[in-house]
Amino acid sequence: MRVMVDLCIVPLGVGVSLSSYIAACEKVLNEAGLKIALHSYGTNIEGEWDEVFAAIKRCHETVHAMGAPRITTTVKLGTRTDREQTMEDKIRSVKEKM
Repeated sequence: MRVMVDLCIVPLGVGVSLSSYIAACEKVLNEAGLKIALHSYGTNIEGEWDEVFAAIKRCHETVHAMGAPRITTTVKLGTRTDREQTMEDKIRSVKEKM
Protein backbone atom coordinates (compact mmCIF):
# COMPACT_ATOMS: atom_id res chain seq x y z
CA MET A 1 0.00 0.00 0.00
CA ARG A 2 1.29 3.45 -0.89
CA VAL A 3 1.43 6.05 1.85
CA MET A 4 2.15 9.75 2.20
CA VAL A 5 3.74 10.73 5.50
CA ASP A 6 4.56 14.01 7.17
CA LEU A 7 7.47 13.19 9.50
CA CYS A 8 8.97 15.37 12.23
CA ILE A 9 11.81 13.84 14.25
CA VAL A 10 13.08 15.85 17.22
CA PRO A 11 16.17 14.60 19.10
CA LEU A 12 16.08 15.51 22.79
CA GLY A 13 19.02 16.07 25.09
CA VAL A 14 21.36 17.27 22.33
CA GLY A 15 21.07 21.06 22.55
CA VAL A 16 19.16 23.51 20.41
CA SER A 17 20.80 23.02 17.01
CA LEU A 18 19.24 19.99 15.31
CA SER A 19 20.22 20.45 11.67
CA SER A 20 22.97 17.80 11.70
CA TYR A 21 20.49 15.21 12.98
CA ILE A 22 17.90 16.22 10.40
CA ALA A 23 20.51 16.06 7.64
CA ALA A 24 21.47 12.55 8.73
CA CYS A 25 17.83 11.47 8.62
CA GLU A 26 17.37 13.05 5.17
CA LYS A 27 20.36 11.01 3.99
CA VAL A 28 18.71 7.82 5.30
CA LEU A 29 15.47 8.66 3.46
CA ASN A 30 17.36 9.43 0.24
CA GLU A 31 19.34 6.20 0.46
CA ALA A 32 16.05 4.32 0.88
CA GLY A 33 15.02 5.64 -2.54
CA LEU A 34 11.92 7.33 -1.21
CA LYS A 35 10.39 10.45 -2.69
CA ILE A 36 10.86 13.18 -0.08
CA ALA A 37 10.28 16.90 0.31
CA LEU A 38 11.99 18.69 3.19
CA HIS A 39 10.04 21.59 4.66
CA SER A 40 10.69 23.94 7.56
CA TYR A 41 9.20 21.69 10.25
CA GLY A 42 9.59 18.20 8.85
CA THR A 43 9.73 16.04 5.76
CA ASN A 44 7.02 14.72 3.48
CA ILE A 45 7.63 11.15 2.34
CA GLU A 46 5.91 9.18 -0.40
CA GLY A 47 6.33 5.45 -0.96
CA GLU A 48 5.30 1.93 -0.09
CA TRP A 49 4.17 1.49 3.53
CA ASP A 50 6.81 -1.04 4.60
CA GLU A 51 9.66 0.86 2.93
CA VAL A 52 8.62 4.19 4.47
CA PHE A 53 8.32 2.81 7.99
CA ALA A 54 11.55 0.82 7.69
CA ALA A 55 13.29 4.09 6.75
CA ILE A 56 11.70 5.93 9.69
CA LYS A 57 13.07 3.20 11.97
CA ARG A 58 16.53 3.65 10.41
CA CYS A 59 16.24 7.41 11.04
CA HIS A 60 15.67 6.70 14.72
CA GLU A 61 18.58 4.28 14.83
CA THR A 62 20.84 6.81 13.10
CA VAL A 63 19.88 9.71 15.36
CA HIS A 64 20.36 7.59 18.48
CA ALA A 65 23.77 6.46 17.15
CA MET A 66 24.69 10.14 16.85
CA GLY A 67 24.23 10.50 20.60
CA ALA A 68 20.61 11.52 21.04
CA PRO A 69 19.40 9.74 24.18
CA ARG A 70 15.76 10.45 23.39
CA ILE A 71 13.68 11.20 20.29
CA THR A 72 10.14 12.43 19.93
CA THR A 73 8.54 11.89 16.54
CA THR A 74 5.30 13.08 15.02
CA VAL A 75 3.89 11.17 12.06
CA LYS A 76 0.83 12.17 10.06
CA LEU A 77 -0.08 9.85 7.24
CA GLY A 78 -2.63 9.19 4.58
CA THR A 79 -3.48 6.37 2.23
CA ARG A 80 -5.94 6.06 -0.65
CA THR A 81 -7.35 3.12 -2.51
CA ASP A 82 -9.55 4.96 -5.00
CA ARG A 83 -6.65 6.35 -7.07
CA GLU A 84 -2.95 7.08 -7.02
CA GLN A 85 -2.02 10.55 -5.81
CA THR A 86 1.34 12.26 -5.40
CA MET A 87 2.45 15.08 -3.16
CA GLU A 88 2.52 17.33 -6.22
CA ASP A 89 -1.05 16.33 -7.11
CA LYS A 90 -2.28 17.46 -3.70
CA ILE A 91 -0.49 20.81 -3.94
CA ARG A 92 -1.63 21.39 -7.51
CA SER A 93 -5.26 20.71 -6.55
CA VAL A 94 -5.18 23.41 -3.88
CA LYS A 95 -3.38 25.94 -6.08
CA GLU A 96 -5.94 25.46 -8.87
CA LYS A 97 -8.65 26.51 -6.44
CA MET A 98 -6.87 29.68 -5.29
